[in-house]
Amino acid sequence: MKIRTRYAPSPTGRMHVGNLRSALYEFLIAKHEGGDFILRIEDTDQERFVEGATEIIYHTLKETGLEHDEGPDKDAGYGPYVQSERMKTGIYMKYAKELIEKGEAYYCFCDKERLASLKTEIVEGKEITIYDKHCLHLSKEEIQANLDAGKPFVIRQNIPNEGTTTFHDELYGDITVENSELDDMILIKSDGYPTYNFANVIDDHTMNITHVVRGNEYLSSSPKYVRLYDAFGWQVPVYIHLPLITDENHKKLSKRSGHASFEDLVEQGFVSEAIVNYVALLGWSPEDNNEIFSLKELIEKFDYRRISKSPAVFDIVKLRWMNGEYLKAMDFDKFYEMALPYIKEVIRKPLDLKKIAAMVKTRIEVFPDIRDHIDFFEELPEYDIAMYTHKKMKTDSASSLQVLKDVYPILENCDDFTNDALYQELLKYVEEKGVKNGYVMWPIRTAVSGKQMTPAGATEILEVLGKEESLKRIKKGIELLENA
Repeated sequence: MKIRTRYAPSPTGRMHVGNLRSALYEFLIAKHEGGDFILRIEDTDQERFVEGATEIIYHTLKETGLEHDEGPDKDAGYGPYVQSERMKTGIYMKYAKELIEKGEAYYCFCDKERLASLKTEIVEGKEITIYDKHCLHLSKEEIQANLDAGKPFVIRQNIPNEGTTTFHDELYGDITVENSELDDMILIKSDGYPTYNFANVIDDHTMNITHVVRGNEYLSSSPKYVRLYDAFGWQVPVYIHLPLITDENHKKLSKRSGHASFEDLVEQGFVSEAIVNYVALLGWSPEDNNEIFSLKELIEKFDYRRISKSPAVFDIVKLRWMNGEYLKAMDFDKFYEMALPYIKEVIRKPLDLKKIAAMVKTRIEVFPDIRDHIDFFEELPEYDIAMYTHKKMKTDSASSLQVLKDVYPILENCDDFTNDALYQELLKYVEEKGVKNGYVMWPIRTAVSGKQMTPAGATEILEVLGKEESLKRIKKGIELLENA
């Protein structure tokens, strides 16, 4: 059977990292076996619907390279691919009524007051109401009278109080639960919309979905899904429940972390390829120790049997490192195009921005890092003359002052103010004095940058600043050291 996976997001806002991982794993499972990856929009929860969120889903899939084979924009005969549109076909009510006929579901006419009087239990940290099957015992005549009177209703799944339900998960194996622990969940809401739990079972079956990938928070609901499949006499899909993603403090990754969604990470200067690569490793590991994978390589190597059951820790430090590796390997023209907005935030003078970009390419991990690396080009910061003292370079304030005084006229007489020409001129001075390069270059770099760490050496900085600005800054360095 051809593998068919589906990514079925709800249009409720930005794409959470956990949702992106689900989409990625579903994509990889399908493509690894030459199968199909389907996009389905689950918009039955109208209260949580966010305008523009559907466009975010499309944009994120495009940016990450997770191209779907079928979806609202690519109907392959299984449409509609939007649940609200599918609802208009009557598909959910049709199957709900079939369950009623089988005795596997029933109409429930209980009002809010009665439901509020029922006992509650704490399940996985949430307070839920345990329905007492009151409406299961209504006669056909009572049910029809209520329907004829237009009394609001929901349709509930009928789960027996006795016995057990067993289902299989590829990672967790066979799981058996007592039916007495399962509540009669609502299948059709009072507004006529199906619940998420019911709609995804109907849609997965009618779309021939073979593998269902989702977070392990759905493990507790899976017995109810399996009972629905069994009630219809349908084959249960392969279940793969993914481990939780936590922050560095082992708490569930939340919006407050600032990096919970794909869009958050892009806005923080991460590139989509690095994000996808890192997210792939949140719960899955390859056979070798390699950590850098293109999407094509992930398709080739991905085996869902190597997904861990243990929670995956979202380590922003590691993601920054990985992103830096991608920036180093990136084509320069593409890097320059992406870096330019960040450079222009800082540099307003008519300097060679391409040369500045080349300086930082191998030194940053995310694009916003650029600002702190290059701000000195725009304006020399105030700095402490203690920076002129460097043990390794064997410099101090006195030696630095002498070097700056000596090189000022040399630089002033340079007609060719390019990196190579400047380096050769200063090298002559180094050889004449019989000192090491750093003894001369450190004071110059300090004077023209005012920083201990710079993205390039002294002569590269001199070239970008130009002759007039370079001499001006060296002169200021001389004055600072003399006054001290």
